[in-house]
Amino acid sequence: RMLYIHPTECIDCGACEPACPVEAIFYADDVPPEWSEFTAVNAEYFEPSVTGIGSPGGAGSVGKSGADHPKVAAYEIA
Repeated sequence: RMLYIHPTECIDCGACEPACPVEAIFYADDVPPEWSEFTAVNAEYFEPSVTGIGSPGGAGSVGKSGADHPKVAAYEIA
């Protein structure tokens, strides 16, 4: 699973960082090269072609999602 952060709703406060158990949340300019593909995956998650969530105005308005981006769902840890 992946924690998805709406790229245009994010206010860069950093409050989401402690929610990630593997320290994989970065400010956009600080994403390590090996994880850069997930910046697009994160943004695509909210599009109609993936979940259709759009701009919900915060996670509280949509609740917990059982869906993942197809790339994340297919990701295998080596």
